[in-house]
Amino acid sequence: AVYCEIEKKGCSVLIILWLSWRSGICFISYMRTFYPSDSCSKESHLNSLNPQSWLQVERGKLSSSASSSAPLCRESFIKVPEPQILPHYKPLDYVEVLAQIHEELESCSLQDRSSLYLLQYQVFRGLGETKLGQRSLRSAWQEATTVHEKVVFGSWLRYEKQGEEVIAELLSSCGKYSEEFVPLDIASYLPVTSPEAASVKVKRSISRNVVFKIEQERIACDRRKIASLSAPFHAMLYGSFTESLLDEIDMSENHVSPSAMRVVRDFSVANVLIGVSKNLLIEVLVFANKFCCERLKDACDRELASLVSSMECAVELMDFALEESSPILAASCLQVFLYELPESLTDERVVEALTRVNRSHVSTMAGKASFSLYSCLTEVSMRLDPRSDRTLSFLEKVVDFAESDRQRVLGFHRLGCTRLLRKEYREAEEAFETAFNLGHVYSATGLARIGYIQGHKLWGYEKLTSVISSVSPPLGWMYQERSLYCEGDKKLEDLEKATELDPTLTYPYMYRAVKLMSEQNAEAALEEINRILGFKLALECLEIRFCLYLGMDDYEAALRDIQAALTLCPDYRMFDGKVAARQLRTLVYEHVESWTTADCWMQLYEKWSNVDDIGSLSVIYQMLEADACKGVLYFRQSLLLLSLQLAREHASSDHERLVYEGWILYDTGHCEEGLQKAKESIRIKRSFEAYFLQAYALAESSLDPSSSSTVVSLLEDALKCPSDRLRKGQALNNLGSVYVDCEKLDLAADCYINALKVRHTRAHQGLARVHFLRNDKAAAYEEMTRLIEKAQNNASAYEKRSEYCDRELAKSDLEMVTRLDPLRVYPYRYRAAVLMDSRKEKEAIEELSRAIAFKADLHLLHLRAAFHEHNGDVSSALRDCRAALSVDPNHQEMLELHSRVNSHEP
Repeated sequence: AVYCEIEKKGCSVLIILWLSWRSGICFISYMRTFYPSDSCSKESHLNSLNPQSWLQVERGKLSSSASSSAPLCRESFIKVPEPQILPHYKPLDYVEVLAQIHEELESCSLQDRSSLYLLQYQVFRGLGETKLGQRSLRSAWQEATTVHEKVVFGSWLRYEKQGEEVIAELLSSCGKYSEEFVPLDIASYLPVTSPEAASVKVKRSISRNVVFKIEQERIACDRRKIASLSAPFHAMLYGSFTESLLDEIDMSENHVSPSAMRVVRDFSVANVLIGVSKNLLIEVLVFANKFCCERLKDACDRELASLVSSMECAVELMDFALEESSPILAASCLQVFLYELPESLTDERVVEALTRVNRSHVSTMAGKASFSLYSCLTEVSMRLDPRSDRTLSFLEKVVDFAESDRQRVLGFHRLGCTRLLRKEYREAEEAFETAFNLGHVYSATGLARIGYIQGHKLWGYEKLTSVISSVSPPLGWMYQERSLYCEGDKKLEDLEKATELDPTLTYPYMYRAVKLMSEQNAEAALEEINRILGFKLALECLEIRFCLYLGMDDYEAALRDIQAALTLCPDYRMFDGKVAARQLRTLVYEHVESWTTADCWMQLYEKWSNVDDIGSLSVIYQMLEADACKGVLYFRQSLLLLSLQLAREHASSDHERLVYEGWILYDTGHCEEGLQKAKESIRIKRSFEAYFLQAYALAESSLDPSSSSTVVSLLEDALKCPSDRLRKGQALNNLGSVYVDCEKLDLAADCYINALKVRHTRAHQGLARVHFLRNDKAAAYEEMTRLIEKAQNNASAYEKRSEYCDRELAKSDLEMVTRLDPLRVYPYRYRAAVLMDSRKEKEAIEELSRAIAFKADLHLLHLRAAFHEHNGDVSSALRDCRAALSVDPNHQEMLELHSRVNSHEP
């Protein structure tokens, strides 16, 4: 209402300012925490609250005084958030740790394998290798030797793979059923308590039957059968007690009902429980515990476990199961809690059941998987809210149940991270100190940060300096962290060193970009932030660039970035979570020219042709907001993000939906089922996308050389169907690739040329290959040069062009690749191979080590292992082999090298 009222008066105010006022936050002062400009006096600071100086409401109506003074203040509003202290296990030499784990897996007992795979998961988690981490969890689940481990790791995997349930559904529709991660029948995994042979020696005459009196009722029982239930009953009925001589025993004071006693009687005869209600089972189990009737207790435990079918039931029975030490029931309740992650952790009753427990209770519900259980719960809870009491309680359990120093390191470091977020500095310092003393050097970041908060900035600098000097080689995060505790040239030197050692760290780029902007060097600022956005689409970097564009009054570019950010994270909040990005997008959108649907398609065509992924995502987002054909647009989006679920949900027809389902199946390794979906779609309606899917899947999966003719036929059928030029260009490009594989170079060239006519820019690469196969290397080089000139994201083009020139030009191109995208590994391997050919073995290994330090890549490790073997360094070669096999356990060449190197080890 306030916003609308101000709009009527002709002077728009940003929603962000209104929200800040509502929450008692001065947005401008918050944003001025970095690089305040000397020219921004107190008076000009107050004037800067006028939103016209930041974002014009009506283009061209900004006063000259405002426009001349605003930039000085505007750039200083951008806050660069401090780099997060990651709550992960980050050893100094992850290669060494992975090799150790692999070596231990070769010789450890079966019972220890799951724990080792869990540690491997934590290493990959710290490296940001999500897929490798999930594979480690799968191995832990597959190697589990107890039902508790199976429950914990199966549920953890189910949580990690949220959103992939559709795959099981689609496989089912193809007649293929997946039984992965379904709830287990806990009771079937645990041995049944066997009946003990009754050995009753009677020395005197005692009646065969005995009557138990409970209040006014009498229950007649077989004395011998009841005595066989437990030692206490045997002593009562055949021992030297007064009751032993009685034919009627009063049980009224034992808190058992007549109905429960009848169940006990029937069980003593038949050894089974049939048709007993839940409440009666609970009463009988308590009775069985009291009189040590293990068979009866086990039977009740199993029957109650079979009744656990919902969250409410599990919550109701968990406390009882723990109190009565009923392991099957407790594990069944736990399975329900874990199966419903993360939603179950929003239920306070579940959290209480999992946190207010002692070691005996945890042993009852989780057996020997206690550490794994609380590691799983901690992982989920930290993603929900790392500051919460729930997270803290789970972390304390992780520490309690840690059995090795490596487990304790992880527990204490994560505990320190959570304590720091909660501003519990003394406790955080103790946790970080413990982890650091156990050998986790990364925890020094927490100690330095706490020292800085407590006013000991110099101590933080000295702490990191000590770490850097004690480690060889140092790592990028060490210099990044130390930069927080110094200023000026020293800070910039540390940040440059951090980028040199680990170019994937985002903070150095962000800091340098904002500093350049504060110095009125907008172009250099954009160039700096674009360096990382060229290979790492980080939301925080898009946010910084959005602010830079606002400072330059380039609203179209700002809109592009915020729409790309919203595509990646629809609920993204900017400025340290203070403002919803969607609200800012609405405001910025008012200051750009509106596009018609035709304009949007033209823009998408332009961005796609220029290999501008961020621009393409932004245009698609804008079209989706306008309620265009959502299925088709989400499919286009998926070509960049590999996420087809939304396209499937918004498909406008059955044949379209089947195509998206086929791609989902193909992308997840189910090629045959993907082909089946494509054929079903074609039976309904012949379409470009259905034929294209069938051709693509067949070309990628078939080992039969004769399948090429089928692929050609399918692509030709696709090209006969209606479609836009973007997709037809892709089909022509693929057809050209098939012709190249068939050595039909003229036909291939025609396809690539036709693809280029509809501006499928990537076809330059295919045409270059044709030139090369025709022995025209110069033409191939020129063709790739054209691609480099047109493509916005062109690191791969430089890499490919290096294959078509002499060594010096190739080295130059590959240096450019590393500058544009340091995550591409081929340039490091090439340079290392050149050095090795020049007999510069040490430099060759250093080149590979430079990349391995920040990227766990099989090929880099493989080549370095081969170099070590060549140099006779068997132990280093074996280390790299083991680490590489941790990345890919089934890589045949790596297995052969490992076997060969292993045979040389003394």
